[in-house]
Amino acid sequence: MELRVIDKTDEELRLEIAGEDHTFMNVIKGALLETPGVAAATYDVNPEQSGGQTDPILSVKTESGTDPLDALADASQRVQDLSSDFTSAFEAAL
Repeated sequence: MELRVIDKTDEELRLEIAGEDHTFMNVIKGALLETPGVAAATYDVNPEQSGGQTDPILSVKTESGTDPLDALADASQRVQDLSSDFTSAFEAAL
């Protein structure tokens, strides 16, 4: 997975995430929307609307005092934790 910051301010982040599709993008967007301090999170994979861009672009807007990179780190950690919990539960069920 390759990440490229397109734009970054104190309260907004646009990040290209190469090689991903709706499956991953929906998971990270959902985790961001559950993160305290996040006002909005969305992504775009439509090349017509993104100037020919084919890799998804994640957009995050945070409330004052919340750094969008910190919010993304928190959301990513929660996704990792959920995945680990699921793996443990799955292995226990076998």
